Amino acid sequence: MFQKLHLSGSFFVRDRRANVVMMFAFLLIPVLFATGMGVDYASAARKRSKLNAAADAAALAAVTPSAMAKSSSTAQAGAQSMFDSLASLVPGLQGGSLSSNITVTDNGLTRNVLVTYSAKSLNTFSAIIGATTLGIGGKAKASAALPPNIDFYLLLDDSPSMAIAATTAGINTMVANTPSQGGCAFGCHQSNPKADNLGNPGGIDNYQLARNLGVTLRIDLLRTAVQNLMTTAQNTQAQTNATYRMAIYTFDTTNSFNNIASLTSNFTTAQTLAGNIQLLMVYKNNWLTSTNNNSDTDTDISNAMSNINGAMPNPGGGTQAAGDNPQEVLFIVSDGVHDAMVNGKRVQSLMDTSWCTTVKNRGIRIAVLYTSYLPLPTNSWYNTYIAPFQSQISPTMQSCASPGLFYEVSTNGDISAALSDLFSQAVATAAHLTQ
Repeated sequence: MFQKLHLSGSFFVRDRRANVVMMFAFLLIPVLFATGMGVDYASAARKRSKLNAAADAAALAAVTPSAMAKSSSTAQAGAQSMFDSLASLVPGLQGGSLSSNITVTDNGLTRNVLVTYSAKSLNTFSAIIGATTLGIGGKAKASAALPPNIDFYLLLDDSPSMAIAATTAGINTMVANTPSQGGCAFGCHQSNPKADNLGNPGGIDNYQLARNLGVTLRIDLLRTAVQNLMTTAQNTQAQTNATYRMAIYTFDTTNSFNNIASLTSNFTTAQTLAGNIQLLMVYKNNWLTSTNNNSDTDTDISNAMSNINGAMPNPGGGTQAAGDNPQEVLFIVSDGVHDAMVNGKRVQSLMDTSWCTTVKNRGIRIAVLYTSYLPLPTNSWYNTYIAPFQSQISPTMQSCASPGLFYEVSTNGDISAALSDLFSQAVATAAHLTQ
């Protein structure tokens, strides 16, 4: 007899399992491909991120302060070395596939840097995705201002007002030792002091009295400050690789414009010549010489500005390009009170800032060091002629200065540090100028 064939549900279950296995086998290939691609893509992205960082570092290396003081070709070589060193630390690149190009160009007062690279990242799942490498690449840019060549012109007040003692202690000493004069804080320089019956020992003038008492005057601090400035300029020039030159002038009476040092790049010479900065010597009170009664009109700022404007040629952009002239900065050091004879009459007033405008309109920046005018409220002359505009002296001097180039030094202040700070600020901001 024939046995009855029984078809059970378990038979069909086993068939369904076989179908799932087959379906999984078909799906496994794209899953593995996607997984392999994802892993290798993520690996390539990490390598690209590291190479981008190397490119950024190389671009910045060409615009560091030390690199900016070097030629573009030297900076380019340094940037290339930086990139190669950092890129060599990135693993998993196909040998010989990494290439880079770095260009450093100086255009006027701007340095531009471009770093580009390309490489091939080795794949871990190359057998699955059908490719042994993935191409990666990137670029980085940087730019910075180059330090310009600058000519500096120093216009320094050497009038009797700069004979005031530089410190409170010095002022007190001078006042205590000039009782016959009612107490005078100034070490004025006179060739005939006996004519004014100063009452000083041996008939000496107040300038010599200050010397004998060991009192430092503002003119002494100014002289030292200018000499120290030459060292600052020389050191800064060495750091920036720019070319700086200095000219030094002093001013006092009408038609008096004194050339202390002509424009020079020799700071040692300029420093030596700055030692010749001296206080104006007068004959006696109200008399410039024995034959010239000028009523003590010893601070003609307008005359000084007219002369210095004529002494400065037209500035340039300060680049290394052939035919380009240096930039120019005018330094003015004064207490800001104009005292001159106008139409036969003594005029004491604020400085005429129209000259400042004239100079600045030529593209020449002005740095002003204002040595504060000392108020003398117990003095009738001061109360009559100076007190009415005392509060406006500092603002007027500041209006003469170019933005960021004003400094005020009062009694006990450090003129040398102030002049050095002004110089540093003038250099730091010069690179941002455009012609």
